[in-house]
Amino acid sequence: MEIAYYPGCSLQQSSSLYDHQTRMIFSRLGVELKEIEDWNCCGATSAGKVDDFLAVVMPARNIGIAESAGFTEMVIPCSACYSRTIVAQKRMQDNPELRDEINSGLTAKIKGSIRISTIMEVFLNHVSPDLIKQKLTHKFRGLKPVCYYGCMQTRFPYNVPASDNVENPQAMETLLKLFGIRALDWNYKTYCCGASAAVNDPDTALNLMAKIMKEAAARGANCFVTTCPMCQMNLDANQEAFCKKHDIKERLPVYFITELAGAAFGISPEDMQVDRHFIDSMTLLKELEQNEHKDK
Repeated sequence: MEIAYYPGCSLQQSSSLYDHQTRMIFSRLGVELKEIEDWNCCGATSAGKVDDFLAVVMPARNIGIAESAGFTEMVIPCSACYSRTIVAQKRMQDNPELRDEINSGLTAKIKGSIRISTIMEVFLNHVSPDLIKQKLTHKFRGLKPVCYYGCMQTRFPYNVPASDNVENPQAMETLLKLFGIRALDWNYKTYCCGASAAVNDPDTALNLMAKIMKEAAARGANCFVTTCPMCQMNLDANQEAFCKKHDIKERLPVYFITELAGAAFGISPEDMQVDRHFIDSMTLLKELEQNEHKDK
């Protein structure tokens, strides 16, 4: 099956490994992602701070491109891009005059009928559990992840129906269970990591990240798993800084859900570019794989 694919800016730059993994994993599962043509930035966190109309227009243009190409569904792995896009769609549905005003300046007109999906919705709605079980080569039972959704995946600055439980989402836990991995329960799964405040207010952001880290370590986690490139980048790239500042001894890999999917399907960490992380993320996967072979 074919689904429109909007990678967004992060997956083309700082988190290009996530783009690489997403395309690889879904191709193996029979889901063909078609990147929409001539897409633009969704506006992320900046557009809404500058111009409310611009914050709707930027993701709206991408919706029009996908709909004009005949797609009925578009997947957006980035939580910020997903939030911006689904909020823009709902605002135009609630305000036809706004949609008409935006359409007056667009070549690819917005109809408002396309489904905007998270990466987890595609995994759980379009890939059968039987197919996942067929693809499994490793279960990594020694993996003890905490699922970190961040604050943008289920909570929106507008009245948009969430695809998961707002305060206690379960999509990643459900998928990991299919991989034979049991995620640990914890309290900070939707806690904010500071997002772009890591640039303009690093002290606040590092404090937020340290709280997340302390809670994960207290639960006995040996890694994080996330779908948000901003969350992954913050907790990975800034981990040495906030751990030293707050006297935290643990260092935990921050995996994308696609990396654990690839590991479960027997794809090497090198092929998934896991070695591009700031915090060592290769050793844990390889140790668990070796232990699994010993058990057999």
